[in-house]
Amino acid sequence: MQVKCFVCGAPVEADQIDALEDAFVAHGHAAHNWDYPEQAVRNYARNYAEAEQRLSGSTERLPAIGEVTAHHVTPDRLDDWAQFFDHDGFAGNPDWAACYCMVMHVPPSPDLPERAWRWNRAAIIDRLRSGSTLGYLAYVDGNPAGWVNASLRNTYEFFKDVDPQGPAPASVIGISCFVVALPYRRHGVASVLLDRVIADAAGRGASWIEGYPDNKPDDNDAAHFRGSRSMYEARGFAPIEGRGPLTVMRRAVG
Repeated sequence: MQVKCFVCGAPVEADQIDALEDAFVAHGHAAHNWDYPEQAVRNYARNYAEAEQRLSGSTERLPAIGEVTAHHVTPDRLDDWAQFFDHDGFAGNPDWAACYCMVMHVPPSPDLPERAWRWNRAAIIDRLRSGSTLGYLAYVDGNPAGWVNASLRNTYEFFKDVDPQGPAPASVIGISCFVVALPYRRHGVASVLLDRVIADAAGRGASWIEGYPDNKPDDNDAAHFRGSRSMYEARGFAPIEGRGPLTVMRRAVG
């Protein structure tokens, strides 16, 4: 098994996961003089290596796909959600596979900037069951193909300082991220998910919907995980404020 260094890209290999952690810590000290907490470095190595083992989804984009439908992730859909995140959503991108869409709700602390993926997974499943996180899965031919986190903004620690003089955070649906499996990208999956969020917003008691697109995303599909600005603009979202590399875009419900 191996982990790729997030600074220089060098592969670090070992036969067992504990030995891989040790080797990655040693690489960091020798090649980069890291001052990251050691447990965070170990978590990164384990997260990456175990992601490479479990990410079994296809990395080939399909030239055409069937009808896309979007469904609220209720408890009876949690198995589909877990299948998507465990195996398909980050196929080809093990570096991101530990997030499980938990980072926007509870960002890592400076003492532990990289959490264990199993902690993130268990925490977000608890949130989905309780309703404190709400999102939708896209399906194509019965298979989970994409996800959007569309929780209320007051549930995201990451967005707690957005427009403090604006609407109450509990009245705003915040679209923190999209994940679309590689075979289904560039087929309008994110648009279907966003349209479902908009259609359901009034029934959820929300008054506003927000997106947070990157101002200058990298030139790859994964970099558009917040949704493209053009997708929001086409649905009546308008820019409200800049937030570092992001722009807060908002539209009224209804």
